[in-house]
Amino acid sequence: MTQTIKKYLNDSFAARWTALILIALAMFFAYMFVDVMSPLQSLVESSRGWNSSVFGTYAASEYMLNVFGFLILAGIILDKMGVRFTGILSTSLMVIGAGIKYIGITEWFQATAFCGWLDSWWVAMPGSAKIASLGFMIFGCGCEMAGITVSKAIAKWFEGKEMALAMGLEMAIARLGVFAVLSASPRLADSFGNIEAPILFCVILLLIGLINFIAFSVMDAKLDKQKGITAGGESEEEFKVSDLGKIFSSKMFWIVALLCVLYYSAIFPFQRYATNFLEVTLSIPASEAADLFRWFPILAMVLTPFLGAFLDNKGKGATMLMLGAIIMIVCHLSFAFLLPVFPQKWFALLLVVVLGVSFSLVPAALWPSVPKIIDPVILGSAYSLIFWIQNIGLCLVPLLIGVVLDTTGGYVAPMCIFSSFGILAFIMSFFLKVEDKKKGYGLELPNIKK
Repeated sequence: MTQTIKKYLNDSFAARWTALILIALAMFFAYMFVDVMSPLQSLVESSRGWNSSVFGTYAASEYMLNVFGFLILAGIILDKMGVRFTGILSTSLMVIGAGIKYIGITEWFQATAFCGWLDSWWVAMPGSAKIASLGFMIFGCGCEMAGITVSKAIAKWFEGKEMALAMGLEMAIARLGVFAVLSASPRLADSFGNIEAPILFCVILLLIGLINFIAFSVMDAKLDKQKGITAGGESEEEFKVSDLGKIFSSKMFWIVALLCVLYYSAIFPFQRYATNFLEVTLSIPASEAADLFRWFPILAMVLTPFLGAFLDNKGKGATMLMLGAIIMIVCHLSFAFLLPVFPQKWFALLLVVVLGVSFSLVPAALWPSVPKIIDPVILGSAYSLIFWIQNIGLCLVPLLIGVVLDTTGGYVAPMCIFSSFGILAFIMSFFLKVEDKKKGYGLELPNIKK
């Protein structure tokens, strides 16, 4: 008797990779907006009356609402409603928040009576920064929600297939957004003579990202129909809020979450200040400093898919996490003590590119490891809780760095802070490898099942 093997939409190579491109481009545009103002720090401070502390508060605002519980809610929404509803909601929030931030940063808004009223209370924070931060908070809710949605969508579409490669390519495409915006933002600002043009450009791209996710949702609905899934979620089992206890009681979850927050707290906040750091340390213009730092995500972008493919076929995920943490420690210590002594652009570029190697090793191994330790029914909530803990660090660290900068007037102390996060991340990665060896979660094993 011949058994009929049913083919689903995600069994098609072209279909699943088309789905990946649609959602990856949405994150590409999101990453562009995240760092659109990073190379404009000096210009924003001179034209809008901000200082390092204000810029640090603005940078931290992206994560504030997430820290106060939105990300936990986002994970519950994702597990209850599925990737389609959550993806469209998250990309819509990004567009709304980006629009508010754009309004807040315009010269038109700065001349309004409302901005003057905002200037009159909490005078340490200009009115333009207050509205820009409000918009960035709303955008940040959408961006982080989109991040966990994309992770669960890839886990769904690439289950038993090239999952790590797909996640690696998604991260690579997203990081290309950092390179693109660090290249384009200062040039657009120079061409139009204001800081508003690059922000408006990225708002338009976010609208395109929303359209992309709607197109993906059409494909995802067809896949669910083929599999006979009629509920919002992607599992035959019903998600219950009480299931969150399974996550909080998992030792592996806490090790991964702490590793995540420590590692990313030394990466993303550094990105906010990197252009100004190179500008000050090398005594070069902001546009030239941005051109140097834009190469940071490039090697990560190139390597991550290959590392994902290696992880799919050979494994060694926990080992890759340890190696990535070591590279980051060396780079930040070099930024703190060696680059000021040898302020050469070639040396700065070398450090920036090598840091990109770390930024490819850790995420490529980290995110595909989560489905190995968490039940699929609560995978979205697990991702959201990891992102929530990560957001606590990403919210507090820019505030800390801004205050330290204003207090010390230099970047040695901030770079030492980033290095200390790297040391703690290495310790967490070591514990992860030990625990995996004891319990056999398969973090060192290949993802592709043969």
